[in-house]
Amino acid sequence: MGTVDKEIYGFYAMVFRQKYINRWSMMRNNTVETLSTHSMECAVLAHALALIGNTLFGKNYNPDRVAVLALYHDVPEVYTSDLPTPVKYYNEEMRKNYDLIENEAIERLMKGLPEELRDSYRSIFSDEDKESRFLVKAADKLCAYIKCINECNDHNSEFKAAKEACEKKVKEYSCQEVDYFLEYLLPAFSCTLDELG
Repeated sequence: MGTVDKEIYGFYAMVFRQKYINRWSMMRNNTVETLSTHSMECAVLAHALALIGNTLFGKNYNPDRVAVLALYHDVPEVYTSDLPTPVKYYNEEMRKNYDLIENEAIERLMKGLPEELRDSYRSIFSDEDKESRFLVKAADKLCAYIKCINECNDHNSEFKAAKEACEKKVKEYSCQEVDYFLEYLLPAFSCTLDELG
């Protein structure tokens, strides 16, 4: 019996490779955070921000869509890796060049899907839905802030300056959903398991 030549579609296999990419690579970490862990946590927080907006502030987000956007927001990094923030945002030219590289990574990812699925995934990586993208960005920064809080609570002074920078950034969002999260939900991240129970 002969073999049938089939095209191999590697999109999902590449997505699963997020677990091999460590974040915060320039810093000493007490707890290693992978890209896949971060993506899941970001999706949870983005979904929460959308629900908070809808329930408490009369917004009209699609929480499921926001969660999916967050889940996939860093997938291009399977090709680019997690470029440290000081490098990525060093200057405007560096940021523009990184955007070009990231767009090329997205195109490579799209080639890893059957043609019939590409448009659906292309919409996940597009910038069309500004409101949802804003929530993902806010959730992403909240995740960074929580990481810094956890590292500092674990007596890792390496994250002290990053914690201060993240705190400043999340407070600058002037976003009702983020402000609510900071006031009512963030304090639990400094609790012990017994205190949470």
